[in-house]
Amino acid sequence: MNFDENNTINIVNACENNLKNISVKIPKKQITVFTGVSGSGKSSLCIDTIAAESRRELNETFPSFVQQYLPKYGRPDVEKIENLPVTIIINQKKPASNTRSTVGTYTDIQPFLRLLFSRVGEPFVGYSDSFSFNHPLGKCPRCDGLGDITDLDIHKLVDFNKCLNDEGVINFPTFTTGAWRWKRYAYSGLFDLNKKIKDYSKEELNLFLYSPQVKVKNPPSNWPKTAKFEGIYPRMYRSIISTKEGKRHQKILDEMVTTTACPECGGSRINHKIRSCKINGKSIADVDDMPIPEAIEFIKNIDNPLAQDIKRELIKRLTALVEIGLGYISLSRGSGTLSGGEAQRIKIAKYINSSLTDMVYVLDEPSVGLHPKDIELLKNSLIRLKNHGNTILIVEHHREVIKMADYVIDMGPKAGTNGGMIMFQGKYSKLIESDNLTGKLLGQKSLLKETIRKPKEWFSVKNAQMHNLKNVSVDFPIGVLTVIAGVAGSGKSSLMEYFQNVFHENVISISQKNIGVNLRSTPATYLDISDSIRKIFAHENKLKPNLFSFNSKGACLACGGKGIIVSEMAFMDTIETVCDVCHGKRFSKDVLKYTYHGKNIAEVMDFTVEEAIDFFKGENFIDKLESLEKVGLGYLHLNQSMTTLSGGELQRVKLASQLNQKGAVFILDEPTDGLHLEDVRKLMKLFNKLVDEGNSLFLVEHSLEVMKDADYIIELGPGGGISGGNILFSGTVKNLLNSDASVTKPYLIDSMP
Repeated sequence: MNFDENNTINIVNACENNLKNISVKIPKKQITVFTGVSGSGKSSLCIDTIAAESRRELNETFPSFVQQYLPKYGRPDVEKIENLPVTIIINQKKPASNTRSTVGTYTDIQPFLRLLFSRVGEPFVGYSDSFSFNHPLGKCPRCDGLGDITDLDIHKLVDFNKCLNDEGVINFPTFTTGAWRWKRYAYSGLFDLNKKIKDYSKEELNLFLYSPQVKVKNPPSNWPKTAKFEGIYPRMYRSIISTKEGKRHQKILDEMVTTTACPECGGSRINHKIRSCKINGKSIADVDDMPIPEAIEFIKNIDNPLAQDIKRELIKRLTALVEIGLGYISLSRGSGTLSGGEAQRIKIAKYINSSLTDMVYVLDEPSVGLHPKDIELLKNSLIRLKNHGNTILIVEHHREVIKMADYVIDMGPKAGTNGGMIMFQGKYSKLIESDNLTGKLLGQKSLLKETIRKPKEWFSVKNAQMHNLKNVSVDFPIGVLTVIAGVAGSGKSSLMEYFQNVFHENVISISQKNIGVNLRSTPATYLDISDSIRKIFAHENKLKPNLFSFNSKGACLACGGKGIIVSEMAFMDTIETVCDVCHGKRFSKDVLKYTYHGKNIAEVMDFTVEEAIDFFKGENFIDKLESLEKVGLGYLHLNQSMTTLSGGELQRVKLASQLNQKGAVFILDEPTDGLHLEDVRKLMKLFNKLVDEGNSLFLVEHSLEVMKDADYIIELGPGGGISGGNILFSGTVKNLLNSDASVTKPYLIDSMP
């Protein structure tokens, strides 16, 4: 493909992560998709090189004072990048969980809606800000604009049959007898420590339970000078409930706290006066609660001349949400409840209406969590974003998203150290004609599995109502491989959550949520093989095992075992440099003198899983390493930080630790996320093996390849949100092809030869 030099992003000698000195030209104002097996270097080129360099250079244009508040981007390992526009990463990072943030505020639609009601709503109750649930004039006084109220059952927190001197009088860790918060009551001098709570006078009980913060008059000598006394109710609400400390003790709190919709505002967050202002009989709270298409119709029917400009802006922004497949959400929905995929699509819809042009937008697997029907809407939105004069770079595995590309760059040939090279670059039509692995797989169409298993038994769910499920009854087959299908938001996860609550046998639910990892968590520590490796080195060299730990005596003295030196630079970016003593190996030079089979401890811990299997043949922990290889993670390094893994990779790490199960019921949420077609095939072989060994698998999935390999399928829909929650079909995949109700059927038929 011939390029105009001025219309390409020119990358010269990129070596970031596993990239092998890559030089490539990427066309501007086109859609380029990066393909290749998991771990082949797609993200290293697209995100860690191109996007990182653009963001780093953009940040350097700001004053040093501003830079300290911006995200930190290191200089990628690349000789140069030419013609690089400003780059925006549209990732699947969920919005921070904030009780005061909704879809309306997150999308910037809410300010326009507030302006609309302040201009044309009747009666006039105030200006735009007054319609905000975060403003003193607008928020409901009972719930403080949160929409929910939290009720604390005091008798579950405090044992009224005990006195303050008794053990366990207050049932919360930091209030236990002798703890520092307990001392705020016991040392106040306000109560008889040997008097039972139930025997307190009305005044004493009111003081103990409800007192606001007050300075204690003539306190005992052991009372802190600056401390204030506060009743246990306000203290729990202020210091524990809805704080990080409360989250740490969530199970204890759940026993004594109930959260319900605020009875005063009905969960709308705004007060009665603001709700009294209406347009065509609807308040701003009513509009916030509408599904997006209904809100669009409401706004279109407003004929007040003062509303014309605001109407146009609102309809434009709301329509973008519908066109990308988010019509089922409402503006009142808390932003913390959005999935990563929903948050990403909201960002795309937002940028479609941006006036900015000639930008680079980088998307990491936007197809994740999407049904083929949703993929069509996503594709149309991405084309609109390109047609605004922007360059779109997508890391992707989905057949239909790759097919829409103007240009494809395929990475490989394999993962990790065996990847990092460009295997193909050109148009999609040339890719499927080539000898390339990705091209071959994209060009193939497969049939349904011929021999399907028959269920050993059935488990019936009757009248299920949870989230958007509409009184659903369905039979779940046991002993087979079942796919739970349906468009985004149709109720798939809700159905499986309900099933898990009522199915009381051994259920192993493996989601993509964080598995409690931190910067020092690695595959070696998670698999619990680090100690075994240290003992091998210790035995070989007749030394103590802790000498071979960078968290202990083996640590490099210069960097403390971190491998990097962190330099604080006041208002400038913190600078991280590789330790020039250990060169990032983390171990002291003395430790690296000792070897096992010719390798020192740093070299061994830098092995990939595949390399470690070869090196440690015969050791008793090999089966743990092999389990990672079976789930397609043989390219991970033993010392790789778990914080660098994607949700799909973390999920497969969890799955690897459960492969020895027999007779269990597995529930996996979109296990093929982030997987190349070749990796999907490998994973399906493993899943079928698990079922053959007596387990039941329920896969919440959108992949047509997975559906074609299933024994049974349950489809929900027809739409998302309030439009979903119904069973459209349950039965064999072959019978689904005869269903008139199925939304999935046409896509399945199209994927077959």
